[in-house]
Amino acid sequence: MRLAILEDDVDQAKLLKLWLENAEHTVDCFADAATFLRAVKRDSFDLYVLDWMLPDLSGIDVLKRLRDSMDDNTSVVIVTARDEEHSIVTGLEAGADDYLVKPVRQGELVARVSAVLRRAAGNKPAEELDIAPYSMDIATKSLKLEGEAISLTNREFELALFFFRNAGKMVSRNHMLESIWGIENKAVSTRTIDTHVSRLRKKLKLHEDNGWVLSSIYQHGYRLEQVTA
Repeated sequence: MRLAILEDDVDQAKLLKLWLENAEHTVDCFADAATFLRAVKRDSFDLYVLDWMLPDLSGIDVLKRLRDSMDDNTSVVIVTARDEEHSIVTGLEAGADDYLVKPVRQGELVARVSAVLRRAAGNKPAEELDIAPYSMDIATKSLKLEGEAISLTNREFELALFFFRNAGKMVSRNHMLESIWGIENKAVSTRTIDTHVSRLRKKLKLHEDNGWVLSSIYQHGYRLEQVTA
């Protein structure tokens, strides 16, 4: 999964990044709230790890901006030295999905992050995904539109699954590149991504008549949205 860490302590950020990358996540680090907020406006992630005490805004202020001003419902784990009960309650009530107190232990961090990601994905991976009028069989990598099979390559199926699992969210090209093409293939051009998306849009007939529209977000990425006819 693709994670973003907001932590102003360089050594702490490096340690969290190392632990999470060892758990096979892709991790970007940010040292101040302003840089982080600019980044998440143009990019997309599966989960944010936020420190509370920062040089500009507090982690709670950042969380409130994400939830209220930016309508960003990406999962959030707060990692902070503040261990008072009222701080924990404040963080959770502001929209955090979990709260860890420093010093953080590696195993617990990885387990908590994994648990939050599982909850966001629906607790357990379904064998089938029913997004009428489409249906997807994840085990066989097959997709149907109103019961009729659509021929997709493995990559096109993974791309379709990625979009439907992130329906309603803007997903960046970087996110798609890492999730579908793999982190090792950063040389893949955005033209390749756009070509695959265009082909998928045509094959799946993603337009209002079928209740789903796949839109391009200029200079950012794409958004798959369910619409009413």
